[in-house]
Amino acid sequence: MDNDHARPGDLAALRTAFAAGAPALGWDAVRAFEEEHAIVLPEPYRTCVAEICDGFPAGPPHYGLLPLAAMPLDWGHGRPERVLAEPFPLTEAWPWEDDEGGPDDEGVEEFEARLAPVFDHGSIVLGTDGCGMYWHLVVTGAHRGHLWLISGEGALPFDGGFAEWVGYWAAGRDWFDAW
Repeated sequence: MDNDHARPGDLAALRTAFAAGAPALGWDAVRAFEEEHAIVLPEPYRTCVAEICDGFPAGPPHYGLLPLAAMPLDWGHGRPERVLAEPFPLTEAWPWEDDEGGPDDEGVEEFEARLAPVFDHGSIVLGTDGCGMYWHLVVTGAHRGHLWLISGEGALPFDGGFAEWVGYWAAGRDWFDAW
């Protein structure tokens, strides 16, 4: 996966998949977002938002691809500020629902302090499949460019980047067949 250069074939597939998407942001708006958050978005998502579309109501995910700076309606209020420049903390699946050291084994505050960066550091939220299942694109850290499904039960990496994720959806495949 090349996070710094968009492959022409990936961009062509994204143009096809998002032919009727929201208007693209343009490069100036993308660069302003990156400067504001001290990040560089991974390719080909970066070029997609700048040149192809900024959001797509028909998916992926189930409830649509969010515009770059948006959050899902069910994200909740009073959550900590998201810090995109802080590294995303995971490199492998973490089913915290079954994890030793979870809220039953340590204090709730300590567990929530370990959990918060998974939701709030180093990723942008692409959208939701409902029921608290959010798709994140990692923008900083060891898994930069990878997609993760993060829910109340745990975090699972998708095997690939934005173009592969969109291709999976465009082929009509079920997400849960990906693991």
